[in-house]
Amino acid sequence: MELSVRPGRDCTVLEVRGELDMATSPQLREGLQRLVDAGDHQVVVDLSGVGFLDSSALGALVVMFKAFGDVGGRLCLAAVQPGVRSVLTITSVDRAIDVYDSVPAAEAEMPSTATRQAGGR
Repeated sequence: MELSVRPGRDCTVLEVRGELDMATSPQLREGLQRLVDAGDHQVVVDLSGVGFLDSSALGALVVMFKAFGDVGGRLCLAAVQPGVRSVLTITSVDRAIDVYDSVPAAEAEMPSTATRQAGGR
């Protein structure tokens, strides 16, 4: 699995490539935790390069979704492959974490920096 971080529109985009399973989900969680610790509190996880995820990866995403919420941030998922989307739906994770068809669609839903500084979300 590979993680790469890039600036997005009023957010940070974490691009994930490979399979998310018991062996790689700790890396995902650590990568997201580094973003929280660095002050990147609005994150879009680009899953376009992920064809498989298991329950450990779901757990990592849910734990980090809560961690972002605890600091007033936001975590969402984007560009999810059909097989992964199915897992998110079956487990109802998509009811807690927003899932978008594309990274630009997710970025468009992020509150702007000006809105956040004015006290909005």
